[in-house]
Amino acid sequence: MDRFKIEGGRRLEGTVKISGAKNAALPAMAAALLTSEPVRLENIPHVRDIITMAKLLAHMRCRVESPDIPPSAFVLQAETVSHAEAPYELVKTMRASVLTLGPLVARFGYARVSLPGGCAIGARPIDLHIQALEKLGAQISVEHGYVEAKAKRLRGTTFRFPKITVTGTENILTAAVLAEGETVLENAALEPEVTDLAELLIKMGAKIEGAGTSTIRVQGVERLHGATHTVIPDRIEAGTFLIAGAITGGELLLTHCEPQHIGAIIDKLKECGVDIRCEGKSALRVRAAKKLVAADVTTEEYPGFATDMQAQFMALATQAQGVSHIRETIFENRYLHASEMMRMGAHITIDGNLAVVTGPTPLSGAPVTASDLRASAGLVLAALVADNTTWIDRVYHIDRGYERIEEKLCAVGARIERVSEST
Repeated sequence: MDRFKIEGGRRLEGTVKISGAKNAALPAMAAALLTSEPVRLENIPHVRDIITMAKLLAHMRCRVESPDIPPSAFVLQAETVSHAEAPYELVKTMRASVLTLGPLVARFGYARVSLPGGCAIGARPIDLHIQALEKLGAQISVEHGYVEAKAKRLRGTTFRFPKITVTGTENILTAAVLAEGETVLENAALEPEVTDLAELLIKMGAKIEGAGTSTIRVQGVERLHGATHTVIPDRIEAGTFLIAGAITGGELLLTHCEPQHIGAIIDKLKECGVDIRCEGKSALRVRAAKKLVAADVTTEEYPGFATDMQAQFMALATQAQGVSHIRETIFENRYLHASEMMRMGAHITIDGNLAVVTGPTPLSGAPVTASDLRASAGLVLAALVADNTTWIDRVYHIDRGYERIEEKLCAVGARIERVSEST
C-alpha cells in the first residue's frame, strides 16, 4: 500500500495543467452503453475510478480502447452486452458504478448492479434512482446487495427529485433518452457535470432541453449513435490547486480550467484575502494573501460551495487569522480529516455538522491516515505547510480522483514522494 512522504514549508510556484473531470468522465463512459456505435471521449483523467469503470465496461463485453498510454482518451463501443451486470468485486470502491443502471435498462431492458461503494463519508442511498426508474416503468428488486431492473421499454414520465442528487439526475437522464415519449425531471441537479453529460447525449442524437437548470425535458428517441466529446476540466482539482498556491504563500498559474465552474470557491478565497485573477478564458493565476483571514463556509449544491472542497478549505482555515465556521450540509460524516489535522496541531472543534477552526496555527509533521478522496487532498495541503515530515497513509483514496497529484506538486516546488510499502 502506497504512502506519501511530504516535507513541508516550501513555496509553490509555476504552472499546473488541470486534468479532465473524473465526475464528468464517469457518466459519459456509462452513456456509451446507450448505442452500438463508437463513442470517443477525450480529456479523460488517468485516475483509479476511471480505470475501474473501464474494467466494468470491458466486463460487460463493451470494447474499450485507448490510443494513449496512460490513457487520455477512450473509444468505447457496446455493440451488445453479454453481462448486463456490475459485480460487487469490480465496483466496491466506486459509487459511480450505479451510473450503468439507467443506460442498461433503457437499451437492453435489464440491469443488475451492485449497490455502490466509494468513500466513507456517510449514507448516499440510491433510493431516488430506484423511485425514478420505477416511475419510468421499470420493475425493480433489491436483494443480496444488488439492484435488478427490468423493462420492455421505459415510458416517459414526470419525476420530481425530493432531494437534489447529481448521480440520480445523470442516471435518470441517460435512461430517459431512450424512453417512449417525454420525460420531465424536476428539481434536477445543476452541476456542470450534468450539463456536460447532456451535451454528449445531444451529440449522440438525444433530444434534451434545460440541462443546467432545475427542470430538464427529454423527448425519447428510438436509438442513439456514436459521437466524439471532450470532457470538461476538473473544477475540484482546480480548487485544490488554488488553495495549494494560497496556503504555501506561493503563486500558481492553472491552465486548462473553467473559471465559471468554480465561482463560489474563487469568491470565498478572495474573502480570505487571496489574489485570484483570470488570464484568458481557461487560466487562473493565484497569488498568496499578504495575510490570510478567516471566513465562514457552508457547503451547498452547485452553484454553492462544493462539499468536495470542504476538507481543502479546512486546511486553509488552519493558517488564516481568526475563527472560521465550516458547516457541512451535504454529507453527515465528512469531518474524518479534522481529527487527523488536529494530530498535526490544528485547533478544530466539531459540533454536529459544524466545524470551528481557529488560526493561524503552526502545523507539525505527523503520521496521518486518509479516510476518503477529498480528505486526502486536505491532508496533503496541510502537510505542505507543516514543519518537518508528514506521512499520509491510504493514498489510494487520492488516486481515485487526482491525476498524478504528487508529480504535479513536485513540478511546482513541493517535496512529496510516493513510497510503496515494500520500499
